[in-house]
Amino acid sequence: MSAEDTEEPVDVASPLESTEAAVDISSDGSASMKMSQSLPFMENPSVLTGELAGDVGFDPLGFAKTSEDLMNYREAEVKHARLAMLAAAGWPMSELLDKKLALAFGMAPLVDGSDRVPSLLNGGLGKVSIGYWLGCLGLAAAVDLYGTSRKSSLEYAQPGDLGFDPLGLYPEDKEGQLRMQLAEIKNGRLAMIAIFGFAVQEFVTKMGVVDETPAFFMPASAALKMYTNQGYIQ
Repeated sequence: MSAEDTEEPVDVASPLESTEAAVDISSDGSASMKMSQSLPFMENPSVLTGELAGDVGFDPLGFAKTSEDLMNYREAEVKHARLAMLAAAGWPMSELLDKKLALAFGMAPLVDGSDRVPSLLNGGLGKVSIGYWLGCLGLAAAVDLYGTSRKSSLEYAQPGDLGFDPLGLYPEDKEGQLRMQLAEIKNGRLAMIAIFGFAVQEFVTKMGVVDETPAFFMPASAALKMYTNQGYIQ
């Protein structure tokens, strides 16, 4: 038997396999560019392969040129999403509790006369203690340094992975992990929009979001009372 007869076949990958996420292969074998799920009139960016949770092919300005760019942008998105979720809960809570807590501790309230929280558009940031800002800056720096150092560890799984799960809620199976990652990024994106909406709404209407939309933040009886006092209910 000759050497040619015993030679094992070599697997040769198709050149289309590497771009499978960016193209559609029709039944006749022809390839066409895959269209974006979020913007069906635009081609899906080749870097957005659908590997990351919440990836719907949205990058109309083409910021992500490489996979490394994509991971850096996702890291930034996750950080902003988590911060926005905290802020979206803290903003109305501060309008509900600030005056009560200030009275209890004998301090001046931070919300203004219209129950609006301090912000760039509302003003009033100067009333916040410098110690608070230094504490926020120190905490943010510590978390960021920890996240940067964790990137080099074998336990780092995806952008934003800090290994923080004190209640053990993160699933062990891949499907469950992707589902939780998707829930986090969707809620985070919604929270970023909400915070922007809070700031603009209070600047335009000159009212706190809680006072203007009490139905979202108060018991039904208290909300109806506020609507009656504001003249919405006769």
